[in-house]
Amino acid sequence: MTVLLAGDIGGTKTILRLVKSEDSLQALYEVRYLSRDFPDLVPMVQTFLAAADRELGQTFSPEKACFAIAGPVINNTSKVTNVGWTLEADRMSQVLAISKISLINDFEAVGYGVLGLGESDLHLLQAGHPQEKAPIAVLGAGTGLGQGYLIHTGEGYQVFGSEGGHADFAPRSELEFQLSRYLLDKHHIDRISAERVVSGQGVVAIYQFLRDRQFATESSEVGNVVRDWESQAGRSEKTVDPAAEIAIAALENRDLLSEKTMQMFVEAYGAEAGNLALKLLPYAGVYVAGGIAAKILPLIEEGGFLTAFIHKGRMGSILERIPVHVVLNPNVGLIGAALCASKL
Repeated sequence: MTVLLAGDIGGTKTILRLVKSEDSLQALYEVRYLSRDFPDLVPMVQTFLAAADRELGQTFSPEKACFAIAGPVINNTSKVTNVGWTLEADRMSQVLAISKISLINDFEAVGYGVLGLGESDLHLLQAGHPQEKAPIAVLGAGTGLGQGYLIHTGEGYQVFGSEGGHADFAPRSELEFQLSRYLLDKHHIDRISAERVVSGQGVVAIYQFLRDRQFATESSEVGNVVRDWESQAGRSEKTVDPAAEIAIAALENRDLLSEKTMQMFVEAYGAEAGNLALKLLPYAGVYVAGGIAAKILPLIEEGGFLTAFIHKGRMGSILERIPVHVVLNPNVGLIGAALCASKL
């Protein structure tokens, strides 16, 4: 039996999981920590392993570990800026006595994770005509917009990260052109990335745009949450989540401004997924992950996502052939980190 350690490392929270690797990966023990409660990942791991030994009644010494980091990873090192951590795999390996440690970007971990999902972890949006060993595309809106892809080598899939979320936002309608101009002026910048629109911050940006353009009367319930969030501008940690409130109001059909916001968001999300699919032709599937998609699944299913995904002129017939899945399992990155560790 090989014991693995997997981690999903974020600026706010960190999840650690101990995994037994035999014919399959079996979770043995898992804990969620507040990242800021520790000066570094090493003491957190030490605390976790000691707790696992107590809870499980035996001593576990992981042979390999993989940590998914919400940020760039260069030469197996990474900086988690929100908590001031500098992670170096070689140093951690020596201190923790774990022979092999890999640090990977969190969306690279999602790429590994989709290989370990079952049918219950996925919702099929478009069946398409799947092809074995074809490329796979992954993207997901959450705090930002992650993107990645998988290429089959003949023996298995190799996972690649990407910074595609920072590519230019491409307006497709007069309203989206107005949104783009609004964001340029509001933030005093000279370009808009896809991530500024297709992310949690994008949900709020679209809402602000529609509100300031007086598209509809603002409800006090949602408006107060947005204004509270706006008043906390500049703080590293905010106490309200306006994107979640806007999404819930739209799902419950109780606020026209929120409903239009989420309609624009879903359509922009689908269009960006289609852009990624055009570049990769991922006939083995597009997997929509991230922290938002599963929570707003009814809005995605209404049709705006797939309509925008396919609406690519004469290339539309190609995109109709690509399977599209929404990832329902929120621990896909943690599953991916464990799979990555098993391959070290």
